[in-house]
Parts: sequence; structure tokens; C-alpha cells
Amino acid sequence: MRITKFGHACVRVEHGGTTVVVDPGSFTDPAALAGADAVLITHEHMDHFEESRLRAVLAADPALRVWTNRAVADRLEGVAQRVGVVGEGDAFEIGGLGVSVHGEWHAEIHRDIPRVRNIGFLFDGRLFHPGDAFTVPPHAVDTLLLPLAAPWSKASEVIDYVREAGPRRAVPVHEAVLSPIGFAVQTRLVGPEGPGTGAELAVLGEGESLDLG
Repeated sequence: MRITKFGHACVRVEHGGTTVVVDPGSFTDPAALAGADAVLITHEHMDHFEESRLRAVLAADPALRVWTNRAVADRLEGVAQRVGVVGEGDAFEIGGLGVSVHGEWHAEIHRDIPRVRNIGFLFDGRLFHPGDAFTVPPHAVDTLLLPLAAPWSKASEVIDYVREAGPRRAVPVHEAVLSPIGFAVQTRLVGPEGPGTGAELAVLGEGESLDLG
């Protein structure tokens, strides 16, 4: 399995000839979707789901499929037959790649802002993308795609989330809200210079890949 980091929360997952793209939102280069077999969307916010772009890719590739929650699926009227609606506890396969679904709600931004539904995706039991939440996977995974910074989090919560989830490795995502200096500060805190998470921190730049074995 290989992952490639694209803008913000977007990651390409390649496994056994299958390519899956997670959360190609408005901060993501459209090139992330090239050659994808499936697109998975954790929730409806624009930094994770860019409707017009996704519709264009679906129109260009009749074989492309989407898996997401009900709120996002309801916005894809006209292509519903190509959208799988999934939620907590569901499982499915994409070209032999097993995917299970975990979590129900977006993390709270503020008590006066209504929360939206959010799901996380666990690939092959070893790679977890939680979307915009600190959802703990059902078991310790090899690799956690870690939301590094967001309006709904602070550094201490990010550190504690890694400790609770217990991955062998954490790969930062969801960092577009940070300046370069802020990114350096945050990765130091979550990495070996911080209080410790128990996980290796593997930082990927835009377009960089990591083989998970």
C-alpha cells in the first residue's frame, strides 16, 4: 500500500492496482483525482468536498465511484447510482481493498455552530483517515492520517488523540490553516520534540508518497 499526500486533507491510497482518493476538497490540486477508481468523502465541508470538481470528474470517467455519507450523497443528485451511502459500522471493498467506516459526527467548532455528520475510513485494517474528528479506530492501526490543525482543535487534543488511537505512525494532514511557521511549531509538538505520542511522525510534502508495506 502506498499513500500520496495532496492538499490539506486529501490523500491518494494505492493498493494492488486500485487507486482511491480521500477528501479532494477546494484546497486540493485537481490532479489528485487523475486515474482514481473511487473517491471517498468524509463530510460536506468545502475543504473536503468540492462538488463541481467531483461532478466534472464523474462526467469524464463513467467507471468512477463515490462512497460518502448521506449529507454529501444528497448533493450529488443526478449521479446517485454511482454513489454509495455508508455510515458507522459499514464495510465495503474497492478492487479488493477493504474499507470499514467509523465515526458519526464532525468535531465541535463552537457550541453555536451546528455540527455536521462525519465518517472516517479504515483501509485494509491498517490505515485510518478520520476526517474532521478525533475518532478512535476500533484497534491500533499501523498508520493514522492525523488532522494536525483545525478551528475545532488545539495542540494538546492532537497529542492526546494520537496517544489514544495508538498508531505505529502518524502522518499529518489537514494543515492548510497553518502558516509555514505554524506548521513547524505544530509538527515539533506532535513529534519527538514534544511531550511524546508513542508514534513515529512521518511528514509528507505536497505530492510526496510513503510506502506502507
